[in-house]
Order: sequence, then structure tokens, then C-alpha cells
Amino acid sequence: MPFENLSDRLKMSMRRITGKGRLTEEDIEKMMREVRLSLLEADVNFKVVKSFTKELKEKSLDEKILKGLNPGQQVIKIVHEQLKELMGEAEPLVFSNDLTSIMLVGLQGAGKTTNIGKLANYLRKKENKKPLLVACDIYRPAAIEQLKTIGKKLDIEVFERGTNKPSDTVKKAMEYARVNGYDLVMIDTAGRLHIDELLMDELVEIKKVANPNEILLTVDAMTGQDAVNVAEAFNNKLNITGCILTKLDGDTRGGAALSIRKVTGVPIKFSGVGEKLDEIEIFHGDRLASRILGMGDVVSLVEKVTEHIDEDEASNIMEKMMSGSYNYNDMLKQFKMMKKMGSFSSILGMLPGMGNIKKALGQVDDSQFKLVEVIIGSMTKEERKTPKLINGSSKRRKRIARGSGRKMSEVNKLIESLQTQSKMFKSMSGMDPAKMNMNNLSGMMNNQKTKNRGKGRNKRRW
Repeated sequence: MPFENLSDRLKMSMRRITGKGRLTEEDIEKMMREVRLSLLEADVNFKVVKSFTKELKEKSLDEKILKGLNPGQQVIKIVHEQLKELMGEAEPLVFSNDLTSIMLVGLQGAGKTTNIGKLANYLRKKENKKPLLVACDIYRPAAIEQLKTIGKKLDIEVFERGTNKPSDTVKKAMEYARVNGYDLVMIDTAGRLHIDELLMDELVEIKKVANPNEILLTVDAMTGQDAVNVAEAFNNKLNITGCILTKLDGDTRGGAALSIRKVTGVPIKFSGVGEKLDEIEIFHGDRLASRILGMGDVVSLVEKVTEHIDEDEASNIMEKMMSGSYNYNDMLKQFKMMKKMGSFSSILGMLPGMGNIKKALGQVDDSQFKLVEVIIGSMTKEERKTPKLINGSSKRRKRIARGSGRKMSEVNKLIESLQTQSKMFKSMSGMDPAKMNMNNLSGMMNNQKTKNRGKGRNKRRW
């Protein structure tokens, strides 16, 4: 999970001051040492660590805080604000009124080809764009074929001219896009294992031809401090407009995310949060700051719910639970809805105060949900609809275990799970199901839908 190590260390250092009714300079100094060590272990650039702790110490030593009520909470608020400032606000992409071009650059292995597909798919859905992918990596074996495969999966056309000079390919691609009604050209460029003059000269030439609205650097989050050096080198040559931080879901340290903007001044605009072609998100520094400090990220959770879950379907399942008619078909629907939202542990990470539970469940493999689907799939239609048929029948349980290729104990656990849920909701049966229907969340979802419609009116910003 992203920032997991940093989050644990920072929360531990914060915990030592939150219970105190009064703070001393010695308390602040001890906390600064912990924060400094936490950031360095997270592979944050040492210059960033130095300036961050200096500013944090100055603000924390304010007389109003030291003598005020709940000084520990005030210091946590300062740490939160400092983290937000470090990572920056989300910045929109810039679009042209007619044809927009976006150029992706970066070192080999950073994920340019995959993320150009992800971003094209995202902008097609969110901005109603018609993207054209342009293959300009003529050096890496099978790079063009990889992009064509991604384009085929997403049903997005790929423009390629084999091993022709990349700048010539871009020129022809821009002409082709105008003639064929495309409003977004996305250029996949070549990378190297290291920065060299030949690579930079080629990219500068492509930039002159394409005159891109955005030059986005793809950076592997797991490279840590070295990501900052890469960003500085590309920015000096190309004046990049933003970064896409890839593999953020696999980096437990988070040093790159906390360093790039402060050192280079270049904003992180998107982050890759998984391997699937729809797993890319706008980078929100303020939301990540909240998650690092264990405050959750309810806004992102509501956005995920709004995008992936049918509100009427969720309401229907809740009502069936309350009425005692919840069955295996409903359980299957629940799992499918959850899978659309991402990993179970990532969802828990968005809920305030769920850090300990998330840590306890951190070893839960989401593939276990697939086993549940397999077991339910081995039941008859009547068994799925009427769980009581299975409850007292060892014969049916054995048949389900054989059909699913699973152990009898796993089948029993699933049956027990549904029984436990049913008992829990039966005890609430005296309540009005409508009142249990997550009214607050529904209101937030409706507000989010209204915001999304508003965003669609302005085609120059997301």
C-alpha cells in the first residue's frame, strides 16, 4: 500500500503528543526527530526533509499552540497542512479548442506505453474526447505491438509508421487526426535505461513538430529519490508540464510523491494505482495527506461509489438484508460491486480511523473473493435463492464442494458467513430499512454527480 511505512511512523510520532494537555519545546524537538527519520526512511529528498521539518518546527513552536487548548491536535493539523503544501493541489490538463496533443516521456520501464492507454481511456470517459494513440517508440522491441494491443483492448485507434523517424510520424499523425475528426493526439515516445543526448534530441524534435499542450513525465514511484533527478533532467530539456506517478500502489514509502513538486516545481497530475487499464486517478495531494495521517479519504471513496456502484441496486440489497430475504445471489452482487471499486484494503484505507483494521486485514488476498464466486457458482438456482436448503444438508454441501473444487471447510465458512450476516440484520429488523439506507452517503453521491455534470460543461478542464 502507498505510504504505508511513512504513515505508520508519522502516526506513532503524532500519538506521543496528542494525549498531552501542554507541549514543551522538548516535546516538539522529539517529534521533529521522529518526523525527520520517518521522511528519510520513506526516501524523501533530504533537502525536502530539511525544509519541511524546519517550517514544521517554526509553526509548532508558536506560543498560541504551546499554551492553547489541545496543542497536540493543533500540531497534527499543521503536519497535515504541510503535507498538503508539499504535494500540491490537483492541477487540470490544458486542452485546445480544436486538436489537443499530449506527449508522454520518461525512462524505459516507467510505464509510458501502459499509461498512455490508461490516460486516453480516462479522458475519453471523463472529457468525451476522441483520442488517437501515436506510436513513436521505434527502438524497444515490440513497443509498437504493445501499444496496438492496448489500443485494441480499449477500442482506440493507434497510428504507426513502423521505424520511420518519430518526428515525421507525429507530423503525419497530426494531419490524420484533423482529417478524421480526432480531437486528442497522444504521443508515446521512446525511453532509455538512462538519460542521454540522443534521447533528448529526439524528444525536442518531436516537441517542435507536435507543439503539445501537455508534456507529461511518467515516473516510477518505486525509484524513490532518483525520480526527482529524472524529473529535473527532463524538465531542464523539455519544460514538462506535469508528472504521472506510476506504480504508486506498490510503493510503501512514497518518497517520490513527496519530493518531486517541491524540488522541480512540476505538479503531479495523475497517479497509476493498479495494473488494469482503468486504474489511473487524478493526483490529489490534500487527500493523500489525510490518508497518510490516518484520517481517511471519504471524498475519493464517494467518487468510487458514485462511479462504480448502482445506488438503486445497493438500496435493494440493504432492504433484503433488513427483511431477512438476503441470499447468495445478493452476496455475489455485493462482491462484484466491491471488486469494481478496487482492492478491499484500499477501500478500508479511505475510511477514517480504520488504520488498525486495515493492517489486520492487510494479508487478505482479494483473489479469495474469486473463490466465493466459484463456490456460489456450484450451487443450484434454488440453493442460491433459498439458503435454508443448504443449511441442514451435508449432502448438498459435499456436492457444492466437489463442483467448485474447494474443501468442505471452505463451503462451511461461506455458509456461516451468510448466516452471521442474516442474524446481525435480523436483530435490526425492527428498524425502518429506509433509515438504514446510508442517507448521508447518498446525499454525498448526489452532490458528486452534480459536480461531475458541472465539470462536463467546461471542456478545457477536468
